[in-house]
Amino acid sequence: MIRGIIEQTGVKIDVEDDGTIHVASADEASANKAIQIISDLTATAEIGKTYLGKVVRLVDFGAFVEIFPGTDGLLHISEIAENRIRDVRDELKEGDQILVKVLALEGNKIKLSRRAVLKEQREKLKQHGK
Repeated sequence: MIRGIIEQTGVKIDVEDDGTIHVASADEASANKAIQIISDLTATAEIGKTYLGKVVRLVDFGAFVEIFPGTDGLLHISEIAENRIRDVRDELKEGDQILVKVLALEGNKIKLSRRAVLKEQREKLKQHGK
């Protein structure tokens, strides 16, 4: 993995025993690209945080949404919209970019909500409309 990042960006990467990562490069853009790749690889979902995700798979009970490369969460059908929906496909399709909030982390499963984000946006609009 590290070798691939080095080949892609031309930077020098050292990893300490404690997990600290050092990135060195004479080119700032290359260093920033390497840091972004490492950040994406080591990212972990945080409860309560909102992410721009991509719908990667639809199922009868919801959708799987990739919140960062290689990390998917479940958006249950009850968390897709503020109102009750009959079919996931009425609201979403594969490839859609949507904002989702992390509700819970259970083991290696991530529970997501779009409904919470929509509610927050609606409340903000109400406040600005006053």
